[in-house]
Amino acid sequence: MADLKPRTLISVQERLRDQVAHALRAALISGELRPGVVYSAPALAADFGVSATPVREAMLDLAREGLVEAVRNKGFRVTELTERDLDDFTEIRALIEVPTIGRVTRSAAAEQLEALRPQAEAIVAAARKHDLIGYLEADRQFHLDLLGLAGNARLVEVVGDLRKRSRLYGLNRLDQRGELVSSAEEHLELLDLMISGDAAAAEECMSRHLGHVRSLWAAGREESPEAAPPGLRLRTR
Repeated sequence: MADLKPRTLISVQERLRDQVAHALRAALISGELRPGVVYSAPALAADFGVSATPVREAMLDLAREGLVEAVRNKGFRVTELTERDLDDFTEIRALIEVPTIGRVTRSAAAEQLEALRPQAEAIVAAARKHDLIGYLEADRQFHLDLLGLAGNARLVEVVGDLRKRSRLYGLNRLDQRGELVSSAEEHLELLDLMISGDAAAAEECMSRHLGHVRSLWAAGREESPEAAPPGLRLRTR
């Protein structure tokens, strides 16, 4: 069996389907599951040390999210996103998140915003430690909790779905070059602006941050390796 990263080990205390889906999403984000490649459930199950059933169920969950597509009698192909797809996702996020950040800045109490500082600091710490999965999970939690202060659960749900669909490419190499740290530090800048009550500056910071994220996507796609990075070696069909 291939050497597995600790995050891929399946815990008997948790539902296998959910645990496998989490591990597969992490592999998608990090580039270990490569766009256009077909992966079979039995091969993935062998790597995870579980039966093929929870892997198939998890893959169907990812298919509903648009991350993979079923290939008859072969397995699942990782969905390839075009530059237009990435531009569209960025535009939609900007239309939702930028004005919402302004609204939250004007309405949220300073204590509510300050309570999110540990999450913002966790993003920076993960980037500095080269903890890619920790970075992505802390980033997701910070953004969704911040938007949640607007009081619109549906809005948070939509943005969460967009974040799943617009996974980041090639972050391993960007991380190795230290380029994630500056993006991570923008979360602290954004939080400080919001706490100070400067809605216009907070909106500008959020818009700039999303632009930087789009740039990371582009750079990651350009540098995406032909083979999976060291660590989890997921087998194709």
